[in-house]
Amino acid sequence: MTRATWFCIDIEAGGPVPGLYDMLSLGVHVVVPTADGGWQVDDEPFYVEIVPTAPRVDPGAMKVNGLDLDALRAHGTPMAEALGQLSAFVARKKLLGSRAVFVGHNAPFDWSFVSYAYHDAGLPNPFGYNGLCTKALAMGVLGLHWIDTNKETLAERLTLPPVQADRVHNAVYDAWYQAHILAELLRRQGLIDIDAVSGARAAVSG
Repeated sequence: MTRATWFCIDIEAGGPVPGLYDMLSLGVHVVVPTADGGWQVDDEPFYVEIVPTAPRVDPGAMKVNGLDLDALRAHGTPMAEALGQLSAFVARKKLLGSRAVFVGHNAPFDWSFVSYAYHDAGLPNPFGYNGLCTKALAMGVLGLHWIDTNKETLAERLTLPPVQADRVHNAVYDAWYQAHILAELLRRQGLIDIDAVSGARAAVSG
């Protein structure tokens, strides 16, 4: 039995804070333990684009995320439905007996939008009340200053896939890249879920 299932989440937003600005898209990739004590990125993602309803829009944020508000109004998923889909994905992908852990880079930004959305919709948050920031984790594992925990520096210090520049700021791609960051940091940290390894080996031998 593993203790945690790591859900790496990235969101794209119409501005800097929830409530005043929309969470417009959300992507998730899961990091799971392997039988040999390592970590890997699960091959099934989650992605949703959301109908905008907030009173403000930051043109600079929209330029970064590249999303079209009119297209989202016409074809996006209503927030409560999107959150229901996310919760169902978490329930299905969460390893038996484990805790679903929200992972972000930088977690306070993404976390604030997701947590606000669940509370605003009156739905239970499957991640509880906190999350893991890979920037903070990188400080401890790699001995970096927080200012140097950007993805560019981490790409120099870790074994990561090449960045696909045309896909950056797509929520599901950024979640995928972030998941590789987490897997590498967990490996460097030497974190091994003994229960998960034992269970996987027993399954193979059985």
